[in-house]
Order: sequence, then C-alpha cells, then structure tokens
Amino acid sequence: MNQVIDRVQPRLSPCKAAILDHPFSTEEVRITTFLISPNKTPGPDGMSRMFYQKNWDIVGHKVTAACLHCLNDGISMEDINSTLIVLIPKVRNPKQIKEFRPISLCNVIYKIVAKALVSRLRMVIDDVISKSQSAFIPGRLIIDNALIGFECLHAIRNRKWKMGSFAIKLDMMKAYDRVEWTFLDTMMRKLGFYGQWVAKMMNCVSTVSFSFVINGEVCGLIKPS
Repeated sequence: MNQVIDRVQPRLSPCKAAILDHPFSTEEVRITTFLISPNKTPGPDGMSRMFYQKNWDIVGHKVTAACLHCLNDGISMEDINSTLIVLIPKVRNPKQIKEFRPISLCNVIYKIVAKALVSRLRMVIDDVISKSQSAFIPGRLIIDNALIGFECLHAIRNRKWKMGSFAIKLDMMKAYDRVEWTFLDTMMRKLGFYGQWVAKMMNCVSTVSFSFVINGEVCGLIKPS
C-alpha cells in the first residue's frame, strides 16, 4: 500500500479543500432532506423519508440539530449508522445466494448527513477523480468503458500489426467493494483533503453496523473493522 500512496500527488487545491471545511448550515440540511426520495423503504428507525418531509415544520428543528451535531461537532455516528441488509430475489423461486440482490436500508438521519457530505464533495470531485474513471461522476457513463473495450477488440481483429497483440479480460470485484479504512484515510489526505473533512468521511465509514432481515425478522449484528 505504501508504494501506491507514495506515488499519489495532491490534486485538490488548498482553496477548494478549505471550502469543504466550512461549517454546514441549517439550510443545507433542509435542502438535503427534501432531495431524498420520499418513498424508499424505511431503515432500522422505521420512519420513511416522506414523514420528515411532510412534517418538517414540526420535526425540522430537531432533525437539523441532530444532523449539524454530526456534521459540525464531530460526534460519533454510531447510534444512527445502523443498516439493515435485505435480500431481494432477482428470479422467481431463487435457490442460490447469487440469485438475490442485497439492498441496504439506513436510518433517515444518517441518510441526510451522508447526502449532505456527498453534495458538498461533488463541488470538487472532478479535480480528484481521473478522467478515465467513467462511473460515479455526473456526465460520465460506465457504458463508455464497454464501448472502449469493443473498439480495442475491433482494432486488434482488423489491423495488421508488425508484432502480435492480445487482450486480457480480468474478473475484478466491483469498484469500492473492498477498501481498507487506513488506505481510504491516507489516500484522501494525500489528494489534498484537510484533516477535518477526512474525519467526517471516516466517521461515516467506521461507525457502521449491519443486521439482516430474514423472513421478516431482524437477525445478527456485524460491526466491521
């Protein structure tokens, strides 16, 4: 890991890094709350997003205070960062685990906090992510990589090369499926993010716990490390 980290050069300017560290405002929390899809399945808190949006005049000040405590004061998100894992069948009468699609259900408060961080991160993400990364960036499509692959194969088949050519297909895990926390922390600092912002992001990552919904009942408790 150190060999990779040592080659990373800062990409985020001090000016933009400082923008990320500005305190979050009440208005940012309100806007973020209403950007969340209202009809998603509830998480461990049992509350829908629509409840908070429809009753914002009543619960808004308490929700805002809770979110700002996490965003600005750095308190641990462990109490709100619990997630339910539910397996959704991809086929009729599934018999194997690969025939299920897992989805994660989060508490609404945590969802607001995480989305507020994401909304601010989007302001600088183009400076950090390589141009060759075609997913997770507005205006870029993951299908572009497939098109490039087809073009490369077409060129190999139809051009006469002085030397032989070949293509290698790698079966790789999806991006970000497995990332060590220490690597994520160190990489963000190397890219130019300030320590305060890194701490907020790691607060989201390192405080999560998982339970599973099996036959309508919540089972188990997993705390990643």
